[in-house]
Amino acid sequence: MRNLLFPLIVGMGGLATLLWLAHWQFQRLEWKEGVLTEIRAKLDAPPVPLSAMPDPDTDNYLSVIFEGQPTGEELRVLDSGTAAGTGHHIISAFETTGGRRVMVDQGLLEINDAQAQAMAPMVQTITVQGNLIWPDDPQGQPPQGDEWYARDVPAMALVLNTEPVLVQLAAASDYDPRLTPLAVDTRNIKNDHLEYAITWLLLAVVWGAMTVFYVIRTLRNAKPKTEKED
Repeated sequence: MRNLLFPLIVGMGGLATLLWLAHWQFQRLEWKEGVLTEIRAKLDAPPVPLSAMPDPDTDNYLSVIFEGQPTGEELRVLDSGTAAGTGHHIISAFETTGGRRVMVDQGLLEINDAQAQAMAPMVQTITVQGNLIWPDDPQGQPPQGDEWYARDVPAMALVLNTEPVLVQLAAASDYDPRLTPLAVDTRNIKNDHLEYAITWLLLAVVWGAMTVFYVIRTLRNAKPKTEKED
């Protein structure tokens, strides 16, 4: 039995670790589902006027409505994973009727739409309904000119000379004909904790089976030696 002590310690320790990791992922799943429920409630709520000092912690995804005019100053954020295809999010500087300058993600400009690419930005006064967002887009390479690779709200605000406030357009009284609006959608928020939990559980099953197999094989190999000694 001494020959089995170390393998049993390793086997049971590994099994306990894998089961704990699966349990932790189930906890993370419960947490993420709570976050998504909260986000959906904000998306479904009636829009409210844009507050004077939006808070990234409490106002993320909040539905807002306001009136103003795009200035024609824009940044382009490359995105290949949208429902509308591959193109650029058009982040526009926007002057509200109250005299503020904020940013609006007006939608996607398709990268292969030559006609839309050649059109000038819309600059008329419109009413915008959308959601405040502080995206956690992956930070990759730095921007090149007006083309960006992540929606970095503070950095874009410095370039466009606006408040560090970004609204993703959901609806408007009129739309820029170049663009396809991309309303906030929780389907784009990753929630893969269930897959991770299942993976850890399957690894635990395999680890446990290997431990049992090793123990049985060791006992069988030891049995003839015991009989010979007797």
